[in-house]
Amino acid sequence: MYVNYHEISVTQEKCVFLNHGAFGAVLKGALSLAQAWQSYIERQPLRFFDRELLPFLAHVTHCLAGFVGSDATDIVLVTNATTAINSVVRSMDIQRGDKVYMLNLTYGAVKKLLQYTCDQAGATLQEETVRVPVTDREQIISLVQSTLKRGTKLAVFDHIPSNTPFVLPIQELVEICRERDVPVLIDGAHALGMLQLDMKKINADFYVSNAHKWFCCPKGSAFMYVRKELQSRIRPLIISHGFGSGFNSEFVWAGLHDYSPFLVMPALIEFWKSLDPDKVRRYMHGLCREAGKLLQEMWDTTLAAPPDMFGAMCLVGLPESLYKNNANVTYDSAEEIQNELFHKYNIEVPVKAVQGRLYMRISCHIHNELEEYKTLGQAVLDIVDNKNCISDAKKIKR
Repeated sequence: MYVNYHEISVTQEKCVFLNHGAFGAVLKGALSLAQAWQSYIERQPLRFFDRELLPFLAHVTHCLAGFVGSDATDIVLVTNATTAINSVVRSMDIQRGDKVYMLNLTYGAVKKLLQYTCDQAGATLQEETVRVPVTDREQIISLVQSTLKRGTKLAVFDHIPSNTPFVLPIQELVEICRERDVPVLIDGAHALGMLQLDMKKINADFYVSNAHKWFCCPKGSAFMYVRKELQSRIRPLIISHGFGSGFNSEFVWAGLHDYSPFLVMPALIEFWKSLDPDKVRRYMHGLCREAGKLLQEMWDTTLAAPPDMFGAMCLVGLPESLYKNNANVTYDSAEEIQNELFHKYNIEVPVKAVQGRLYMRISCHIHNELEEYKTLGQAVLDIVDNKNCISDAKKIKR
């Protein structure tokens, strides 16, 4: 099959890309460096895998640990957050009668993992509902305070939920878990690059984050932090040569795979430091607040949470006239609008169905500018006008 990569490239360049939060976007320099690593490895694979890989990975881990406020011995490199979360949950020895705690905001794949694990073990999955729109951080803190019981086997929280991307008050939620002796796992899939991370300050038992999203590393790169006292309990999903040699050794080799995404991390860390991570975050968060306000005013709608609860992603209500005639607002309702924006306007942005309402989730990275959100805002207004025209035409026919 012939593929015209030039045409694909031209189409992509025209796209208004407001969905960095989905799969990220690797920096060109990082991609080139990863490819250089791949070429280097293939010149003499035995030299690399048998003699060089472990020292290289130790260096990567040391650099990353400094960037996320952790001891190097407390983090391991993994291919993605899902793999890390599976490793933690499968290692917790959840049994009949145990209880696992989560919020309705939990990422869909993790919900399935927790439900499957509890079903298999005969345990109970306790899901508590955060009502959206959220009024303030205290709403979430109070909910967890009133519903999380001592003796719970594991509590799982998203640092930045995917569908409802307000930043949860993780510090306070971890403290509640500490007070009740409940082990706590934080899914920070979106956090690395978007937020300043300090593992020691967060003080969770387990924390995972992807490097391919806001950190802009090649796909297949993430990290997992485990508190020292619990490291002997946590096993990788794949048992290989490092088994029995300690926490770091067990995770470092999970069979042969592409290690180049990990090897790029030190250069990316230096890149972000050269730009000043705080300055980068201020730009992304500032643009997000500005874009959220712009769309809110253009569509005469509301945000799903106060502006100061969002980082570099924001959830903005869509005009109700887009879906007011729907008996049930579902995933299909959201996908219909999302697909129309892509196919008709070449705008890539997700639409979310949340508790009977439709919202737009916008992402704001350093490659985005306010003008793109104005384009999005007008496109949605055009869709509203078209639907109103069709509706009026039907009334006239009757």
